[in-house]
Amino acid sequence: MLRTNLKFLSFIEDFHLANAEGKNITLKYFPPGFRFIEQGETIRNIYVIKDGLTKCFISEENGKNFIIEFLGKGEVVGELEAIKKIDCLCNVEAINAVAAYAIPDHFFLKLVEENIEFSKLLLQELSTRIIQTSSRASFQQLYTLEYGLMKLLKFQTEENISVSKEDMAAYLGISVRSFNRTLKQMKAKGTFSGDENFNKLLAKLS
Repeated sequence: MLRTNLKFLSFIEDFHLANAEGKNITLKYFPPGFRFIEQGETIRNIYVIKDGLTKCFISEENGKNFIIEFLGKGEVVGELEAIKKIDCLCNVEAINAVAAYAIPDHFFLKLVEENIEFSKLLLQELSTRIIQTSSRASFQQLYTLEYGLMKLLKFQTEENISVSKEDMAAYLGISVRSFNRTLKQMKAKGTFSGDENFNKLLAKLS
């Protein structure tokens, strides 16, 4: 539910500090709500998240958003567009304060071609992403909406983060109205009774 890749982050941090070529990589800071990758635009930088939480989502023509995944430390964004030389497939927006390493697209491609360790880590990242995306698709087919919502709420309490109901609905692929209705049904069943952390989170969503 929250993707991280600490090995990839460690490589970028070490490369940035120890290698003269690391000067091509810069650390940038984004405030909550800032969209640092825009769907449909030409990619110029590939980003590796150092700190903070982001959401990767697709904006549909009808104005609705679908969140593909929440991304945290070490996750890379913009790499597919750089490799395929295509416009950005989705948006990436900071949920809270985010620090990310920015790698110019030309230098990113140079690393892919010349740095074996970097290429291996990137290949592992892409492979993991395919596996996790397939698992999520299967999960949504096999389990109820209530179970998916419970997992999403549990994820927030465990990670001590806050995600808006709009973003949770977009992640589950439902409307905010459906989200509220499902949440109300779960409350009526007493699903959250006795769990103080859940009740605090529910209070924020009310």
